[in-house]
Amino acid sequence: MGEVSETAASLRFSGDELDPAEISRLLGAAPTKSYLMGDPWILPNGQQNSHGRKTGFWSLSVARIRPGNLDKQIFELFNSLTQDLSIWRDLSRRFNGDIFAGLFMKSWNEGLQLQPETIVALASRGLRLDLDIYGAADEKE
Repeated sequence: MGEVSETAASLRFSGDELDPAEISRLLGAAPTKSYLMGDPWILPNGQQNSHGRKTGFWSLSVARIRPGNLDKQIFELFNSLTQDLSIWRDLSRRFNGDIFAGLFMKSWNEGLQLQPETIVALASRGLRLDLDIYGAADEKE
């Protein structure tokens, strides 16, 4: 089995009471993307959704890597933020927190492993791992 061709990773928190400024202050970094519940939601066609955002959101992304290396990306995120695990656990208790990862395959049989240190780092922060797996494009397309 070959390694996953490319990986993308983001740290995300969401929740109705989420204030992006608080998350940034506690973690020690500005987000890549954030909004409050009720903020305007601009649709891809440029029009504004009349309902606004359904929940608050804070996300920090790192650059995609080829070949994929999710361990490296997760530690790049964690190393740039507070090391105070009590802050992480409090945020994970109050909000939905995860590492969102995109796995992009070029062929039908690629895989990836997470090192034990990465699994411990996720668990000690109370974070879930959310994987989206994108298969290789059909050669006929």
